[in-house]
Formats: sequence, C-alpha cells, structure tokens
Amino acid sequence: MKSYFKTTHARLVLFLFIAIAGITFVSKMNAQDTFAVVTDSVTAVAPCCHTEETTPVIEAAIDPVEDLGISLNTVWMLLAAMLVFFMQPGFALVEAGFTRTKNTANILMKNFIDFIVGSLLFFLVGFGIMFGCEGAGFMGMPNFGDLTFFDNGLPTEGFLIFQTVFCATAATIVSGAMAERTKFHMYLIYTILISVLVYPVSGHWTWGGGWLMNGAEDSWIMKTFGATFHDFAGSTIVHSVGGWIALVGAWVLGPRIGKYAKDGKSKAIPGHNLTIAALGVFILWFGWFGFNPGSQLAAAGEGDRTAISHVFLTTNLAAAAGGLFALITAWFKYKKPSLSLTLNGILAGLVGITAGCDAVSPGGAIIIGAICGILMLFSVEFIDRTLKIDDPVGASSVHGVCGFCGTILTGLFAIDGGLFYGGGTGLLLAQLTGAIVIGLWAFGMGFIIFKSLDKIAGLRVTKRVEEEGLDIYEHGETAYN
Repeated sequence: MKSYFKTTHARLVLFLFIAIAGITFVSKMNAQDTFAVVTDSVTAVAPCCHTEETTPVIEAAIDPVEDLGISLNTVWMLLAAMLVFFMQPGFALVEAGFTRTKNTANILMKNFIDFIVGSLLFFLVGFGIMFGCEGAGFMGMPNFGDLTFFDNGLPTEGFLIFQTVFCATAATIVSGAMAERTKFHMYLIYTILISVLVYPVSGHWTWGGGWLMNGAEDSWIMKTFGATFHDFAGSTIVHSVGGWIALVGAWVLGPRIGKYAKDGKSKAIPGHNLTIAALGVFILWFGWFGFNPGSQLAAAGEGDRTAISHVFLTTNLAAAAGGLFALITAWFKYKKPSLSLTLNGILAGLVGITAGCDAVSPGGAIIIGAICGILMLFSVEFIDRTLKIDDPVGASSVHGVCGFCGTILTGLFAIDGGLFYGGGTGLLLAQLTGAIVIGLWAFGMGFIIFKSLDKIAGLRVTKRVEEEGLDIYEHGETAYN
C-alpha cells in the first residue's frame, strides 16, 4: 500500500512538472514573439483568433486629469485585490476552527495550495478562457501567459491579479466541505481543474462578456427577458460555483467516521477552536470590503466614489443582518444563542448581498442579509439531517444556497428593474436563468471530477488515517506540538 501511494505521488508530481514546464515554454515563446513586434506598429491578437491587424501608432497628448483618474482607479483595484487576497487566511482560520486539531495542518495546506496553483494556472490558462474571444462562444481560448489580447482601459496585469484572487476564492470554498477525509493529492487535482476550466468557463458566460451578460439588443438574453443577468461581485459566479462543487464533493466523498449513528441520526463533531474561527470571520468581513466595492474597478469621479460608498454600506448592513437573524433564529430553535451559527449567518449575509450590493437600497440589503442568515440555518440542518451530507463548516449552505438565494433576491429588490420596484419580471427571470445554469454547470462538473477521481484512485483516505488525523500521515507534521 505504501509503495502504491509513493508511486501515485511520484506520478502526480512528474505530471505537474511536465505540464507547467510545457506551458511555461509556450508562454516564453509567446512573450518573445510579443517583444519582437516592430516599434512603429501595434499587433492585436485575440487568443481565439488566427488573424492579425497591424495599425500605425498615433501619438496623442495624454490628458493629465484623465491619466490621474486611471492611476487612482488602478490603485483602488489593486488595493481591493489585496483585501480579497487577505480573505484567504480568513477562510483558512474558519475552516481550521470548525474542524479538529488533528487535521489543522491539512486544512491550512489546502488553503495555501488553492492560491498557489490558482495563481499560476489562471495566469497561464484560465484568464484567456474567461476573457478571451470577447465573450463569444462557449469559452475563450487558453492564453498561455500572453496578456496582449485584453484591454479594458486599466493595466492588464493589475486586472489579472484582481481576477486571480476571485478565482482562488471559488476554489478554496470547497476545502472546508471536504475536510478531514480527503487525500491531499486528489484535492490538488481538483484545484487544477477548477482554476483552468470550471470557474473560467462560467466566468466567460458572465464577466467575460458572454451570453448571460451580453447587453446588445439582439442578444438572446435581452430578446428573451429584456434584461441581462446581474451579479456585481459574484454571489453566483464565485460563491455558488464553489458552494455547489463543495456540496457534490462532500456527497461523493461520504460522511466522516462517527458522523451518523446506525439509526441515521446526525451527531455533532465540534470544531477545536471557535476563537480562531471567529477571527477568520472578522477577517472575511474585512476582506469583503475589497470583494464588493472593489468590483466597481474605479474610484475616480463622483459616480464611482458614490457607487463604492453605497456598496460599502449595503455590504456591511447585510452582514450585520445575517448575523443578527441567524443568532435570533438559533436562539428560538435551539434555546441557545449559538456562536458558530452566528458566524455562518454573517457570512451568509455577505454572500447573499454580493450579487446586488450595487443595485439594492440599504433597506433591501438588510432584508437580503436577514433572509440569507435564516435560510443558512435551515439549509445546514436539511443538508445534514435529511440529505445525510457531511459538510463540516457549512460551506454548501453559506456559499451555494445563500449565493443562489441572494442572486434571485436581486431580481426582487433591485431599485432599477426589480420586481418590487415596478420593473416587472424580466430581471427576476434573467437572475433565475443565470443562477440555475451556472449552478448546474458547477454541480455537474464537480460530480464528473470527483466521481472520476474517486473511481481512478480514490478520494478518501483510509480509516486509520482518518481516525488518527491527516496531518501526520499526509504531511508528516502537526499544527500543534
């Protein structure tokens, strides 16, 4: 058995080395081709195109005010990216706190590997799939590290970093739901696939200018609903994608040993440290002020500064309402004001408001946060006790269910186009369509990935490893000594 695992690990490492080396070689060749372009012409090559256009460079005077505005917008975008990156330790602490001591190093390692692998592969492949072809087709084409195809008026490198931290967020959501029983090298393969395929493809349909957000009058979604799908910062595009994959991953993997009694009754397996879980939620709440307001991608000018201030307010109100109503509901239902459910209620409110944080009123944000905080609690119970799916941190409820719910509620509470504001059903139906299609994509791809990995090499560690802890057996070290 030991020799089998050694061989499997060796093959995996060799495969990754060859793949990254090959992609890096191609990227280097593309970079050399780019720098070889004659200085008096500009060659624009889209990753899905096979033709080149050469046009003369026209020297134009730069408006200093406009240039300053672009600089301010760039700084804001990069600052927001830093805040979203800081959410990674938040996720790590929440997941570690809600699970047991013997698996802490494994949890932390998975959160690091999500960002490490995601950063490299989204740069090399995922960015082109998501933003290539100007939104046309099922997906863009791999860019192999070439960024010259993309221009949105801001430095492409900065925009790439901003999108990278969002990709890493979608990937890391799954870690908690599959905690305490997943082979590390199997999880690594999943991380690769979500970074280069699952997230970029659904992102192409939306933020990449694809069919769900194509505002042209003759586009399918405009002709059908009269409105495009609206997901300002990723309730569905980021959180629901991660949440549905988390749900199917936990389902395929099966529950932890001792989670369900012989009669099927669910038994609580307490996490080892609510203190660090609470700190993690505070960090996530803080980071969300980059996640949501940063998605404006601009801060210069009256319109942008007003917009990001509004998003700051709606984001905070939804988080507070989610935590408060989760606390109240838990108090009535279980006769105790539960800290762990309050923490997840805060996150549920944040996830729910992310789609419409720019579009709803402060009052609407409070209602959305409250609904998601309550819904999270009942969703956790339903998934655990009825579906018998063991999600140690409640990721599928917080991110999957509340991400879906928040996206739909935007169609009701949006000031411009929402059903409750006289906008009719167009936006609501567009929201339903986008949330369902992306949810089915994420769930279906998650099922294919995890079921295939489980059949090929097995997703789950052995009983002895699970009982004694993944830290020692998977990583040769423990978080606490």
